[in-house]
Amino acid sequence: MAKQRRGVKFNHRNGHTSGADGRRSSFSDISEGTSEPGSPTRPGGIDGVTDSTEFWLIRSSKAQPPSEYEKKKQTFITRTLWTLIMIGGFFGAMFMGHVYIIMIITALQIVSFKEVIAIANVPSRARRLRFTKALNWYWLATTMYFLYGESVIYYFKHIVLVDKVLLPFATHHRFISFMLYVIGFVFFVASLEAGHYRFQFTQFAWTHMALYLIVVQAHFIMNNVFEGMIWFFLPVSLVICNDIFAYIVGITVGKTQLIKLSPKKTVEGFVGAWIFTVIFGIGMTNVLMRYKYFICPVNDLGANIWTGLECTPNPVFSPHVYHLPIWFPYFKSFMMAPIQIHILIFATFASLIAPFGGFFASGLKRTFKIKDFGDSIPGHGGITDRMDCQFIMGFFAYMYYHSFIALYKVSLGGVIHTAIIGLTPDEQMELVKGISKHLVNQGVIAEGVLDCITGTVRRR
Repeated sequence: MAKQRRGVKFNHRNGHTSGADGRRSSFSDISEGTSEPGSPTRPGGIDGVTDSTEFWLIRSSKAQPPSEYEKKKQTFITRTLWTLIMIGGFFGAMFMGHVYIIMIITALQIVSFKEVIAIANVPSRARRLRFTKALNWYWLATTMYFLYGESVIYYFKHIVLVDKVLLPFATHHRFISFMLYVIGFVFFVASLEAGHYRFQFTQFAWTHMALYLIVVQAHFIMNNVFEGMIWFFLPVSLVICNDIFAYIVGITVGKTQLIKLSPKKTVEGFVGAWIFTVIFGIGMTNVLMRYKYFICPVNDLGANIWTGLECTPNPVFSPHVYHLPIWFPYFKSFMMAPIQIHILIFATFASLIAPFGGFFASGLKRTFKIKDFGDSIPGHGGITDRMDCQFIMGFFAYMYYHSFIALYKVSLGGVIHTAIIGLTPDEQMELVKGISKHLVNQGVIAEGVLDCITGTVRRR
């Protein structure tokens, strides 16, 4: 067996040597050298590194990762901070005016659509297929053009239909929207590539599902804003209230699991939240129905909480006398606004049905093995994680309002639309003459205005 050769130095490949073993010294070498028992220590440390520096280097290398308690504490702080920011931003936008709420809803639509589309995307394939993402955003733009155009034409006919530029777009809006969709459809078919059919058709179906579940339902929430701020704020606040009390009651007395998709949801929390949501809804309605800013439909997009709105309130907000059966022992009648009855149904839907929107989202996330839809809101996850119950609640509020509460009467926009679409130019001039003569008889306009209109018609 060959003897170990001592005292032989091997030069480093770059020709420099440091230390007895031919390696360049490093902080790890220094630490090892100083930790050996009996090794001499020069004043001021080795190679200019002081004892205190060595101590902190060693300590930092052995630093422990944050404990589970510290992680939960930091998450709680972040979550609370962003909750306060969102609440402040929401109330600020609501008080500043309807336009700002509509802007927020639009932003939520876009971000939620982006989050849902992203979870089914395969980046490697999307990179090879150049138009996959472009088509997704094209479908979104086309859908929003159709939905927003429908709302603008419906609520602002008296402005759109008298504008020379906007009139062709308003009268042919649905055909234009359809042709935009057809262009996207043809482009999609033309972009199909062999070997990627399954992926491309999956993206096509997934995109249309996201458009329906997110963009279309969120659009009805925007329509609720136009009908009156109360029809937007009440459904939103009922869902938030139900979520809070389901958590509080659940951790306090909850024992029975409600559904496997959400193991932390309990039957006790589910029922308890319903009771508290009904109480909250009745109390909040009593406050909001006193202010016309909340109960009036939008007739001025520049209005805010300080300028207010003016309208004849819907009778649903006026107290009615309800008579009880003759055999009732204590009193024969009581007074209550019909909205209080309607709000019981709203609160029940928010408590017993809307949570299934959250359960649906939970099942979707489990399918793709993800915790959150995104990280748009620090401490909360994605926008979709916070809006999963709001979409179906807003859709319900719109359908319920138009089925049982809305008053359908002749509107200025409806009359103008009928006159423009259904009458010939000669009939429209006769209509103008007739209205002008009526206004002269009422003393609203001078007789000279009628003479001017009549003379103009004759010259034609």
